[in-house]
Amino acid sequence: MLAVSGFDPGKVRSQFPIFQQQEPLHYLDSAATSQKPQSVIDAVNHAYTKLNANVHRGVYRLSEAATKAFEDTRDKIAQFLGNVPREQVIFTSGTTASINLVARSWGESELKAGDEIVLTVSEHHSNLVPWHQLAAKIGIVIKYIPLKDNLRLDLEAAKELISSKTKLVACAHVSNVLGIIHPIKEVIALAKKVGAKTLIDGAQAVPHLSTSLSELDCDFYCFSSHKMLGPTGVGVLYGKKQVLDAMPPFLGGGDMIESVSLEGSTYAPLPYKFEAGTPAIAEVIGLGAAVDFLTSLDRQSALEHDRQLGQYAFESLVNNPHVTLHTQPGDDWIGTLTFTHKVIHPHDLAAFQDSQGVCIRAGHHCAQPLMSILKSPATTRMSPYIYNDRSDIDAFLAAIAKAEDVFVNH
Repeated sequence: MLAVSGFDPGKVRSQFPIFQQQEPLHYLDSAATSQKPQSVIDAVNHAYTKLNANVHRGVYRLSEAATKAFEDTRDKIAQFLGNVPREQVIFTSGTTASINLVARSWGESELKAGDEIVLTVSEHHSNLVPWHQLAAKIGIVIKYIPLKDNLRLDLEAAKELISSKTKLVACAHVSNVLGIIHPIKEVIALAKKVGAKTLIDGAQAVPHLSTSLSELDCDFYCFSSHKMLGPTGVGVLYGKKQVLDAMPPFLGGGDMIESVSLEGSTYAPLPYKFEAGTPAIAEVIGLGAAVDFLTSLDRQSALEHDRQLGQYAFESLVNNPHVTLHTQPGDDWIGTLTFTHKVIHPHDLAAFQDSQGVCIRAGHHCAQPLMSILKSPATTRMSPYIYNDRSDIDAFLAAIAKAEDVFVNH
C-alpha cells in the first residue's frame, strides 16, 4: 500500500498523546469517537487555567477574553463550512441535540397531522427517534428511502417517496455503519422540487469530508465535535437564517433572552436564541483547535489515506469463508468496514481484539433497522482515521486470525 501524497500519518499520529504509550494501542473505533491531538488538549487546558470565566455577560477583561475565544470558534466553523454567516452556527451538545432541537422547534411549530417526512432505512437512532416521538405527538407520517443491493440509497425509490406531501427530508451525509457517502446533493434536489426542507446529519461526514454548505444548500446541517478530534459535549447546528428566524426557541433561560418581565419574554437574535444557559465554554474553545488541526491537513489526501486502510482490510477479508462483509468500497466511501463473522459473535470478537490491543466496535451501532436489513442483530465495525497506519490494520487482521484459532480451528 503506497503512502498518500501530501499526507503523513506518522507525523499526524505523533501529535496524539494517547498513542505515546508503552503498550501499542491500535485504535480503530473513530466512527464512535476520535482521539484528541495535543493542540486540542492544550486549548481546553488553557481555557480552564487562563480563561475561566462565563461568556457574554462580564465586562471585566477575563470574561471578555473567554468570550472572544468562544466566539472565535464560531467564526472558524462558519469558515470551515464554506464561509456561511456566523449567526447561522448554533452550538449544541452534539448531533443528537441538534436534531432534537429541529424536531421540537421546527417540527412542532411547522408540521401537522398527515404531513409526511422522509428518512432513510440506514439512519442512526438519533435521526429516527426524535421523528418517531413527533409522529406519536402530532400524527406526522414517516416514509423511508430503501437501500439497493449494493447498500447505496435507492434514488429511484426516493423520487417516488418524496412528493407534494413531503415537508422534510432528513438523511445522514455518511452512514455510521457502512461508511457510504450518500448522494445528498441529489436527495436535496428532490426535496427542493416539492418545496420540502432538508436536514443532513453530518456526524460521520465532517471528520472526513470538506463540506461547503453554500454548495449543498440544505436547510439544516448538524455534527458533533468529538468525532472530529474535538471534546465531547459540543455540537453544531447550522440552519438557514429565514428558517431559524421563524423557529421558536427550544430551551428557555439565560443568554437566549432579549428582555424578561413578569408579563413575558422577548428573545435574543440568532444564534443566541437557541443557546440557553451557560455553554460548554472550554469544550467549544477546544473544538476551535480541532478545526484548526483539520484545516491544516490536505483533507482529500487524508480521506484517500482512510480509504486505503479500509480497502486493505477489505481485500484481506473478502476471501475469508467465515466473514460476511457489509461494505462495498468505492469513491463514495470513507473507509469504515462493517462485517459479520459466521462463527464468532461480534462481542466475542471485539473482546478478543481488545486482548490484542485493538479497539473496534461491536453491536447494532445505534442503527437497528439497518441491522434487520443486514439480517444480523449485531455486526463488527472497524473505522480507521488520520492517525492510523497499516500496522493498525495488520494488528486487527492478526487478531481475527488468532480468534479463529480459538473459536473456529480448535
